Order: sequence, then structure tokens, then C-alpha cells
Amino acid sequence: MKIIPAIDLKGGKCVRLLQGRAEDSTVYSDNPAETAKRWASMGAEIIHIVDLDGAFSGTQANLESIKAIRKAVDITLEAGGGIRTAEAVEGLVSLGIDRVILGTIAAKDPEFTKEMSHRFPGRIIAGIDAKDGKAAIKGWVETTGQDALELARKMEACGAAGIIYTDISKDGMMAGPNIEATRRMAASVSLPVIASGGISSLKDIENLLTINGLWGAITGKAIYSGSLDLAAAIGLTKKGR
Repeated sequence: MKIIPAIDLKGGKCVRLLQGRAEDSTVYSDNPAETAKRWASMGAEIIHIVDLDGAFSGTQANLESIKAIRKAVDITLEAGGGIRTAEAVEGLVSLGIDRVILGTIAAKDPEFTKEMSHRFPGRIIAGIDAKDGKAAIKGWVETTGQDALELARKMEACGAAGIIYTDISKDGMMAGPNIEATRRMAASVSLPVIASGGISSLKDIENLLTINGLWGAITGKAIYSGSLDLAAAIGLTKKGR
């Protein structure tokens, strides 16, 4: 299982939101590129980048910061937030982003996910954010009636290369991930599934390691606040390999 540090961008700065609420943000750094270097130096093999301004508005607003991160580190980068057109996908790929995350558009227009997955094989990830088992969109401000597991199976049929599953109720709360919901998600598809939301300690990592087929886990607030040591978490996943 890969431990994936998150860099959430708002106004060009690294921030964390509480349960996805824009008004509940904490600024952790005004230098995203240096933050990326820090996580890479601790052994991170992948960094998860979200353009929060883009997620809320539908228009990317932090491309300069994403460019700076790409120049700063030589590891896999995945990015999302406001990616709702073919031009936006192409733009990130041209910047050297390895994997592009489709969220709102994946839930609203599966055919778009299918088209992008065929055009960029192995590089399109579906972001499924769930509240009470239902998919949420537009930076989590809208909940759809779609069942998250059904959406995951749909994304698999569309050719997505993986799924990032976030339990909104857990995100930024430092209360531990939703293990059972994540287990159900990992069991529902044969795609790589990455868990997100609520990870706050090494114990949470141990619990996630019990989920068969879980490919990765994204952590944000915990590594910024210091409740989780990124290097220790990465080391834990490599034990017994």
C-alpha cells in the first residue's frame, strides 16, 4: 500500500479544509514546491494535488503552483480539482502530470471519463467522494443520489485506471478513516483503490493495511499537524515485503 501525501491548493498556498468546507481552511505553507520536496525527501513515491479553487468554481486556478511542484520533484504526481473539459486534462498531461483525477465530471458524464481513459490510457483516475454512501460533487457542496459503489463499477467499465475514495464525513476530522466503507469499495471493483479521509495515526495505517486490495492511502492534515510521521507511515507499509 502506498502512502500518498496531499497538497491542497487554494490561492497558491497549501491549505487543509475541514470536511471540504471552503470557509474552514488552515494555511500550512505558502510554498507548495518546497512542501512537495519535503514529502519526497521522506520517501513519498506519489503526491496527490488538488486545486481547491478549481473544485469549487470548475475553473483551474493554481496551475502555476502545479507547474512549480512538477519542477521541484521527480516522483509521480496526480492532480485534480475542476478538471471538467478535455482541454483541462490535456493541459495537465502537457505539464507532466502523471495521473489526472476526474471528480464532478466523472459522476455527471461517465462518457467523458470513457473518452479520456481511452485517449490517455492508465492516466485517468476517478475521484469518488461519498457522504452516507452517496456520491458528492462540485467540491462536495452537492450530494447526488448516485450510490458510490455503483459509480465505482461504472468508472471501471469506462476504463478508469483507479479510484480515489473519500468519505467526506471523515475528511480533516482526524477521527480515523471509514474502514468498512473503504473495504466495501475495494471489494466492489478490481481497479486499484486509494483511500482518503480521516487518517490521523499509524494505527489508522495499520487498520487500512487489513483491507484486501487497497492500493494506497492519502493523508493530509495528519502529516501537516504532526500527528502522523510520513516516513514512519511509509516504513510501516514496507514491513514484510
